[in-house]
Amino acid sequence: MAKSIFDMITAQALASYYEKLETNRIPLLGEGLFPADKKMGLKLEWIKGYDNLPVALQPSAFDAKPLLRDRGGVSTESTRMPFFREAMRLGEEDRQQLLMFMEANNNAYARQIITRIFDDTKSLIDGAMLVPEIMRMGILTTGAFTISSASDSGQAVNYSYNYDPNGTWASKNKMTLTGTDKWSDHANSNPIQDILDVKRDAAKRGINLTRAIIGYGTWLDIMQNAKIRLGMYPLAQQAANVIVTDDQVKTYVESVIKMKIVVYDKMYKDTLQTDQYFYPTSGYCTLIPDGILGKTWYGTTPEEADLMSGSTLADVRIVNTGVAVSTEKIALPVNIINWVSEIVLPSFENMDKVFNIVY
Repeated sequence: MAKSIFDMITAQALASYYEKLETNRIPLLGEGLFPADKKMGLKLEWIKGYDNLPVALQPSAFDAKPLLRDRGGVSTESTRMPFFREAMRLGEEDRQQLLMFMEANNNAYARQIITRIFDDTKSLIDGAMLVPEIMRMGILTTGAFTISSASDSGQAVNYSYNYDPNGTWASKNKMTLTGTDKWSDHANSNPIQDILDVKRDAAKRGINLTRAIIGYGTWLDIMQNAKIRLGMYPLAQQAANVIVTDDQVKTYVESVIKMKIVVYDKMYKDTLQTDQYFYPTSGYCTLIPDGILGKTWYGTTPEEADLMSGSTLADVRIVNTGVAVSTEKIALPVNIINWVSEIVLPSFENMDKVFNIVY
């Protein structure tokens, strides 16, 4: 066993502990759609376009200079990336308890305390991984997100980002269903036709939609839809009463719309400790093409900047592209502070290729 508690708890040890457990983690949906990348500083820029329709070439006279084409419908987005940081500490009482078990050669209890310390830091890193997923699912469905600090945190921080401030994306890429067209009206709505209509509209613009993302509540609406059941069992006297499985319905719907369906119902706790879904559980269906939609950009945290400059004020290691794991020993009171920080924001270059059905 290490000579002292200070030898055991280092940023390298904390990072290695997390990375060992990380190998078994199931990636979040947005991690594949918006893969992680790294940039220096806080500023994020990306090019966004709203229209994929090709423009006919201008006619020209012989021996004349070519006309200059304007990049219509394309804009360069620039914004400041938000900052997140949270800490946990090993206090004097915890440290004394650990030393007592070590002195008594009670290694089992000592390991329990040390593991708890490492798990505390892992929970902070896990929380850092949730933040960009909240952002990604927000911009995927509404083009915006808001993340605020808890009212009792002592820091009034509110990050609100709108990727569609003029409503241009929503006006072209969102179908809003009302009345009996809502998928919650199981008797009258027609989800398959709505999806095919959006898919056809996208194809006119040169976009091939191949995947549909929905929440579990929306999936239940599809499972109970009368027209879908009748399509599956056209000769049944009472198709509504036929027992069907999730796999049967999914296979049928996918075969008709020629798209893969992803039911995304993962949850997290927000800063108020309230259970939330990353993706709306009902009322949304997001249609996307193959490939990535943007990137999850990590900036340079103050801790990483210190690491790069060679500062020894804190012990710092980087995990998951841009999440800084730091630890610091304080002499009075005798504490060990472990904290995690990140500067993160997704870009959305392929925003114009994402469509939503809302009801």
